[in-house]
Amino acid sequence: MKTNAKKLKRNLFIASFIIPTFLFFCVFTIYPVIQALQKSFYDWSGMSENSEFIGFDNFVELFKDPIVLRAIGNDYFLVVGKVIGIMILATFFAVALTRFNLKGSGFFRAIFFIPNVISVVVIGVLWNFIYNPQIGFLNAFLSLFTEKKVDITWLGFPQHTIWMLLPPTIWAGIGFYMILMIAAIVNIPASYYEAANIDGAGQGAQFRHITMPLIWEQIKVSIVNIVITTLNGSFVIVQLMTNGGQPDNTTQVMGSYLYRMAFQQYHFGYGAAIGVMILIVSLITTLILQRIMRQETIEMH
Repeated sequence: MKTNAKKLKRNLFIASFIIPTFLFFCVFTIYPVIQALQKSFYDWSGMSENSEFIGFDNFVELFKDPIVLRAIGNDYFLVVGKVIGIMILATFFAVALTRFNLKGSGFFRAIFFIPNVISVVVIGVLWNFIYNPQIGFLNAFLSLFTEKKVDITWLGFPQHTIWMLLPPTIWAGIGFYMILMIAAIVNIPASYYEAANIDGAGQGAQFRHITMPLIWEQIKVSIVNIVITTLNGSFVIVQLMTNGGQPDNTTQVMGSYLYRMAFQQYHFGYGAAIGVMILIVSLITTLILQRIMRQETIEMH
């Protein structure tokens, strides 16, 4: 009887943590997904109660819309750019601050982490100022190396505007993933590196054969998180820095296009269909990515 009572108390204790979280997840995640899926089958402006069931017409229109294809391409461009930029820089700084005994490493950790405690809105405004062609820091800095004042409109040309979104998004993400890498590196037993030093292995060999294999799990988690947050969260930076995909929709992403169609053009049913598309693309991308990295993990071992 005492064993059963103890087991019941334990289960109730665990349930007291799980049930509230599960309820919040259902209310704020599952329910909105179901609502979006339902609204995607209707022609609805979002401004009235009148709606017309149109079946898969929104999805048919979605696949015919050239802006959608461009938006998906831009999403994946940002995904690839952020994964490469953030992971290289975050890993480099993490190794530098843990393996080379730099003075003031705690100060540098705090400095690199500052962008993660700043609002995305502030980051967008800050980088808009940096790119400003008249009073921006970037043109002023480049003007130091030329006889004439540099006057480049960094966010005004279709050919390279999407590239200009990479620096702020990479800068904003380095600190968080650097901390993850540092936590993984400091947990590696020092005896591994001591044995490598005795064997004459240099820092490069130690990084390849000790550090990388032992922090690979954290790298995988970081990559998946970057992919998911980028596919679902690029809207804010695009909206702030390029006014929702300008010029000529060259920086349009799925999130910003959803906002335009649903809340600016009041084509809410079509916006819901775009939201469903974002969910499907995110799920498929994550599953493929996890499968690839699982295979790489097997090959590493």
